[in-house]
Amino acid sequence: MTGLLFAAVLLFVSFPTVWWATDRLESNDDFCNACHLPTGIRLHTEIRADFDERPAPNLAAQHAAASLATRPDSPAIRCIDCHGGVGFAGRARVKLLSVKDSILYVTGQFDEPTEMSWPLLDADCRQCHAQFQKKTRGFDGSAFHDKPLHNTGLGVDCVECHSAHATTGDAENWFLTARTVRSRCGQCHIEYTTP
Repeated sequence: MTGLLFAAVLLFVSFPTVWWATDRLESNDDFCNACHLPTGIRLHTEIRADFDERPAPNLAAQHAAASLATRPDSPAIRCIDCHGGVGFAGRARVKLLSVKDSILYVTGQFDEPTEMSWPLLDADCRQCHAQFQKKTRGFDGSAFHDKPLHNTGLGVDCVECHSAHATTGDAENWFLTARTVRSRCGQCHIEYTTP
């Protein structure tokens, strides 16, 4: 019984400390790509190079550049600002994935991910983008976000059109890629399924 009580107290005391410590580590982008892959290359090398490049080659880098331009005295947008999860449940999900990734890394079974284990949710984007700009510069027609139906309950996640790390998008239009957007629109609008 004493051992069980000791374990409970240890868990109660260590949980907030570990949570705080990992928050501190994750606030540094260098920590996010500090691990070496089996090839000796650092984790997320290409993603980090693109993120730091100016002019911005993708949406994630544009966010970082814009945050420096509008808030020069504040820290730039960091990896964890988008990938950290929203609310306690979202943060806990990220922490559990981090534990899993740490175990894979320590056991030598880790590799550069080809996709996210848990994709970004709209809540992750809405923590900064509660409102959407309605029109793209130079766009005369009706924009996607002009239609109320598109913004509520349609089941289209922000990242289905706004890919954060792809470098193929149009910088003048929030790095959207016409092919990706047309494909997603074509799921409801048959006229967009033809090239």
